[in-house]
Formats: sequence, structure tokens, C-alpha cells
Amino acid sequence: MELHPSITFLAGLIIIIVGAELLLRGASRIAILLKVKPIIIGLTVVSIGTSMPELAVGITAATEGKGTLAVGNIAGTNIFNILFILGLSALIRPLPLHLLSIKLDVPVMIATALVLIGMAWDGILNQAEGLALIFAAIIYTISLIQLSNRESAAMRHEFSEEYGAESAKLPAGIIIPRSKLYISLWNSLLLILGIFLTVMGAELMVSGATGIAQSYGISDAVIGLTIVAIGTSAPELASTMLATLKNDRDVAIGNLIGSGIYNVLVILGITCTVAPNGINVSDEILWIDLPLAAMVAIVCLPVFKSDRLVSRREGLFFVVAYIVYFSSLLLLRS
Repeated sequence: MELHPSITFLAGLIIIIVGAELLLRGASRIAILLKVKPIIIGLTVVSIGTSMPELAVGITAATEGKGTLAVGNIAGTNIFNILFILGLSALIRPLPLHLLSIKLDVPVMIATALVLIGMAWDGILNQAEGLALIFAAIIYTISLIQLSNRESAAMRHEFSEEYGAESAKLPAGIIIPRSKLYISLWNSLLLILGIFLTVMGAELMVSGATGIAQSYGISDAVIGLTIVAIGTSAPELASTMLATLKNDRDVAIGNLIGSGIYNVLVILGITCTVAPNGINVSDEILWIDLPLAAMVAIVCLPVFKSDRLVSRREGLFFVVAYIVYFSSLLLLRS
């Protein structure tokens, strides 16, 4: 018996969330064993790990000729992450920002959003543009590593508590103690299992989303901007809300900003490279959603710099703005 598209979508979502969590935990703890600095883990490994659902959905959609869904997912996810997740976090508790690297991250987030609009101007994202995005991700990551010495002691402590970083005390030397080796092997298995589940969940999710779109006459773009974007943002939403309740949010907020950057540079970059004929970008996404994602990134600059605090009022504004955007999608474009 064939399952209803909504059930297929929900099953894919659950599997993808479990897979992303296993992948994130495995990758983070392996990085700790290798003595990678927490700020680098938080803004790279964690950001990319929580963006694995977007990558899996993007590759699946691109290989099935549904590139519009892939681009819509990236635009929708970045808008949801900043307006709703970050806004909700600040609404619950005013959000102080202590990341020194924010002077790099916010301008890069703005630049990537604007560059994406420029690349999509002709209505297609090709493989060469995908490679350029990946190259930019490498440059950005190198810049992060160079700034890592400015990492705060508070962030090191927060990351240790969040990701079980007692392994970071591993003594220098090329020989890993046997107990640490067992831990490394176990986390490698978690990483592999997480990748497998994420990919499998993405296939179900895209299949279910496409079925829903066909059943209700909704375009792939709107599906990607709404339920797929919100679904693939579940890891970011869960980690940020948990960190907000614990009042330990430096790494989590860095994850939101880093995800916004890596979603474009790495996730969309890889997605473009695996699409032989490139990814088509619909006029609605080009003229409405990509500019809106860029506008959201630009607004972050004055908000983040004002007393290095996102207030409850600003958080409320962000959440209301997302609700208005989401409602307009359902009412005007479905």
C-alpha cells in the first residue's frame, strides 16, 4: 500500500533529524579528539553538521530534476534561521553576542547572499558557479582558523559542556590511548550511521514534499521555502532553543550564522556541482526570496552591533516578520 505523501514526508523528517544529530555528535567529538579548537568546531563542523539535511535534500532534488526545490530550501532555511529561530531565542531571553569573529561572519553572510543573487541573475546556477562557491567556503574557513586564537574562555567552557569535550584534554603526541581510540571508533560509526540516515531521510522527505505539492497544486518552490525549509532547520531550532534555556548560546548562535554562510557556499555549491545541467532558479525565488534573504542578512548588521545585544523587541520584530512572510507564501503563492 502506498503511503500518503504527508506520512512519507514526516517519516523522512524524523529520520533526517536523527541522522543529523548522530552525524553532528560523531563529527564534533572526533574533532575534539584531534584537538580542533571549539570556535572552529562550532562555526564549521557544527554548522555543516546541522546543515546536512539541506545538503541531502539539495542533492536529491537536483539529481531528480527538482532544482527549484533545492534553491527554495536554502533561501527558506536561511530566512527561517535568522528571523524565526534567532528571533524566538531573543524573545525568550535577550541575546548577548560575544563572538569576536562576528565582525567577519555577518559581512560574509551578507556577501554570500548578494553573490548568490548575482549568480542566479540568468535563471540558472551552473557547475562552475558551484565550484566558485566551494572555493569561497575554503577561503572563509581559513580566515576563521586564523581568528581562532581570539576564542574566549567562556566559549571553550560552553562547548565542553555541550559536546562532552573532556576528550579535548588529550595529551600532545602522536599515540592515542586505547580508550580514546575506542571512543574515536565509536564516534566514527555514529558519523557513518548519521550520514546514511540523513541521506535516506532526505529521499523520503523530497518524495513526500513533491507528492504534497502535486496533491494540492503547490509549486516546488513554495514547498521548498516552507515545509522543507522548516523541516531541515529542525536541528538548528532544537540546539538553539536548548542553549537558550541553558543560557549558553555562543556556540549555538555561531551555528546559526555559520549555517547561513555554509548553506550557500558549501551546501548549494555542492548541489550545483552534482547537477549536470545546472539548477534552474524560478523568477519568484530570484525576485522575491533571494533578495529577502539578503535583506535579512543586511538587517543583522546594525541589530548585532547595537550594544552587541538582540533585545526582546528586536526578537519579536524578527518573529512577526517571519510569520508575515510565511503567511504571504501560503496565501499569495500557493
